[in-house]
Amino acid sequence: MSSRLNVAVIGAGPVGLAMAKAISDAGHSIMAIATTDPARAEQVGAVLPGIKVAPVIDAVAGVDLVIFAIPGEELASLVSGLVKTESLARGQLVAHTSPDYGYEVFDEAMSLGVVPMAIHPAIRFTGISSVDRTRLMDAYIAVDSPKAVLPVVQTLAIELGGEPVHVPAEARAKYAEAISVASSFTSLIVGQAVTLLEDANIDKSRQILSGIMRSALEESLRSAVVEIDPADLLEDDNQ
Repeated sequence: MSSRLNVAVIGAGPVGLAMAKAISDAGHSIMAIATTDPARAEQVGAVLPGIKVAPVIDAVAGVDLVIFAIPGEELASLVSGLVKTESLARGQLVAHTSPDYGYEVFDEAMSLGVVPMAIHPAIRFTGISSVDRTRLMDAYIAVDSPKAVLPVVQTLAIELGGEPVHVPAEARAKYAEAISVASSFTSLIVGQAVTLLEDANIDKSRQILSGIMRSALEESLRSAVVEIDPADLLEDDNQ
């Protein structure tokens, strides 16, 4: 981007804090972070000292960019409330971080003249600032927006440290499903493997698994196996 932006982040969970830190590191000004959770407000002070914690309506007032780092199912109702109170302004950039939606989730707000964008880093956030910042630097980031402003959201993704990948509206459902499957499957398999080793009283079970899990994932991605019969998995495990 050619100019520095004044930014508000809605949500102070792991995603919101990581996005705010990355935006600040890129040279933009975080004007406020919105949360009603006292514990998360304390985390804001730890990660970004001096940043104002404010109600949503106060946070969005007068900023250039609003990033909604909240669960996807909460987006529509919050956007609708901001439209009804005319809290968003013409020309204001608005972006969300949910994998489930493109920029169409802001359709109602477009009557106010906002510029809608979707920006989803394809990583698992931990809530540990240093870890999440490092992961963002290596992330692919799904972006979408009206064609005229696509370069803007792509540049924002690059400023976060990642590599932008355009995921248009017609591909969004399959993208969201893929992200969900990958995340859930990984957690399930790792949890089962750790439990087996711990039940066997084997020391350093997580460290033992880290090598095989990384190499297995890399090999699976390299060979691009699309469909796997569960029976084949069992046969491989017995070899």
